[in-house]
Amino acid sequence: MGLITNVLGLIFGNRRNVLRETVEVFRENAEAGAARAHDMQGAALSQLAAEFQYGGKSRFDRFMDGVNRLPRPLLALGTLALMGAALTDPVWFAARMQGLALVPEPLWWLLGVIVSFYFGARHQMKSQEFQQGLAASMARAPQVARNIAVLESLRADSPAAAATGTDAAARLDATETEVNPALRAWKTRRG
Repeated sequence: MGLITNVLGLIFGNRRNVLRETVEVFRENAEAGAARAHDMQGAALSQLAAEFQYGGKSRFDRFMDGVNRLPRPLLALGTLALMGAALTDPVWFAARMQGLALVPEPLWWLLGVIVSFYFGARHQMKSQEFQQGLAASMARAPQVARNIAVLESLRADSPAAAATGTDAAARLDATETEVNPALRAWKTRRG
């Protein structure tokens, strides 16, 4: 019996698992790798949320957001107004269009570039604000999940919600009904 113990002790070590330690040289411990990956992902999300965290928008930023909402409706309403002007006073409209025909081609290109850059920059800004909000929400997701788990454990129908274990006094307290003084006072006031 001592020989078998010595041979197994040589293979598995004394209170160690030499076989496992040898395999871990060639292959990562999956459980430890998953824990490291989880920690790394949590740290990355926290860093991303910290980068995008700021106090909010100032009055000027909110005012400029309001001003930035004007060009599209003004362009649409201006186009409708031109259509209405063409219908009501075709001579006036034709004179204005003759003036537009005198605008050189490069100026039209410049106008197109300015409008494109304006709307493109606005679209990019709103997209980045959306990504910032998404990153902040994702950073709060683990805490929300923990809070939900805690709240779910407080349900009366969850397993072992009123488990008393080996405490006999608590078991009796849980099964015995007692008079609720607030309820009794309310009933006496109502008559």
